[in-house]
Amino acid sequence: MGQNSAGSGERQRYPEDRFDRVARTGRVGAHRVTARPRYVWQFLIAGLLGFALLTTVGVLVVHNIGAAGKLPSLDRTPATTAPAKPEAKLDPTATVAVLNGSETPNLAASLDKLITDEQWGQILFSGSAASQDVKISAVFYSDPADADAAAGLAAKLGGLSTYTTQDYVEYGAKLVVLLGSDYAGPGLEEAASLTAERGAEGTIAPEGAADAGGAVPETPEGQ
Repeated sequence: MGQNSAGSGERQRYPEDRFDRVARTGRVGAHRVTARPRYVWQFLIAGLLGFALLTTVGVLVVHNIGAAGKLPSLDRTPATTAPAKPEAKLDPTATVAVLNGSETPNLAASLDKLITDEQWGQILFSGSAASQDVKISAVFYSDPADADAAAGLAAKLGGLSTYTTQDYVEYGAKLVVLLGSDYAGPGLEEAASLTAERGAEGTIAPEGAADAGGAVPETPEGQ
């Protein structure tokens, strides 16, 4: 291929080389780019974990805020308090009636004498109960103010139970001792001695004993 002189005004031509055979494209300034692996699944897992973490934290925050501003629930059920346990205190001035509901003869009479001699109370009368098949011995009282005196007398009689009742109000005694077949306190030997002296048919019946035939009250354990 010929060359023209520089002063001819024509474009200078050079010999054809390997660069003249490169295919022509519309791209200008193209650079070689190295392909990189795609980690789309990693970004997806990271996004899910972040969403779960933020959701859990948000739920806990909302729960705590709600709990902090919540008013205490009102319990409309009436509060029930257990009654205070009576303190065993003997009252020598307390009036006492003794009713024998057992088959042991002269038991009421022996306790009549014992309570009087020991000044555990003031006997109004003693005698037989309406029934002689009472199983549970107890000391009854009608006024809650006599609970301590009832507990004191019950302790002296071998640890009897005490109960409130209105069944003996007409007797006019603060404390009513009901003797049952389970009685194992003091007075049993005295009752046996009286029975031996007088015989079973010679049961002592002090004045007023005929009025002691009222109904026998129920106890929680039953009669």
